[in-house]
Amino acid sequence: MALAGKAASAQTKTDLSGEPAAVSVAATLIAVVIAVLSTSFLSGIFGMLGGLILMGLLLLVLPVPAAMSLHAVTQMTSNGWRALLWHRLILWRVMPGYIFGSSIAFGILAWVSFQPPTAWVYIGLGIVPLLAVAVPAHIAPDIRRPYASTILGFLVMSIQLLSGVAGVLVDIFFFRTDLDRRQIVATKAFSQLIGHVFRLTYFTLVATHSDVNTEIPIWVFGVSIVCAVAGTSLARLALERLTNRAFLMWTRWLGVTVGCVYLARGLYLMM
Repeated sequence: MALAGKAASAQTKTDLSGEPAAVSVAATLIAVVIAVLSTSFLSGIFGMLGGLILMGLLLLVLPVPAAMSLHAVTQMTSNGWRALLWHRLILWRVMPGYIFGSSIAFGILAWVSFQPPTAWVYIGLGIVPLLAVAVPAHIAPDIRRPYASTILGFLVMSIQLLSGVAGVLVDIFFFRTDLDRRQIVATKAFSQLIGHVFRLTYFTLVATHSDVNTEIPIWVFGVSIVCAVAGTSLARLALERLTNRAFLMWTRWLGVTVGCVYLARGLYLMM
């Protein structure tokens, strides 16, 4: 998936025929379409996992700030469209506390202006899904309890800014409740939309103080947005056919599998 930077550099080195640049742009276009369309479809069904996989793919070819920014735009579109499709099922009463907690975490991390190494990001991506399934049922929090949404907002925003993805952590506050799968997907979609807006702002600020080239061609963002909407729309049909039991089972096992892969890669990079 030779993204942004490689495509841009190929354009500057092309000859008069323009063929090398054309090949590079075509390869990038195909990679972006496949990656964003498939991961948005996956996120549209389970309310997560798609962003987790997409983040790992972007980190293979982009520096952390650029990967975070492109991922944030794609996930803002995917989650925003999903929230619009299911807006009647969103638990709006938990959102003020969630936004408040997110704002506190954003303010702290923006003040210290911390940019994590790629290895740390992979380790964070790997640990979060494992934590989500490790919490015992009798102590699992419920998003509807007092102050739970504020705590969740603070934790999710902190992990999002450090690892890029925290959707699986949100499940700890949902999966031991009696909420319908569509309520879970809808509420997570809107809360993640808020988180990605904060994250895009954060890494835009980080990129302005970084010596790393984080420029991404504007057309990459455009293609990502279109594919995110398409994948999310297709996923609605699949979600309607799932049962609540199958939804919970597949979400946990897929999350653990992807988490183990990323944890292994992060430890490998550290070594």
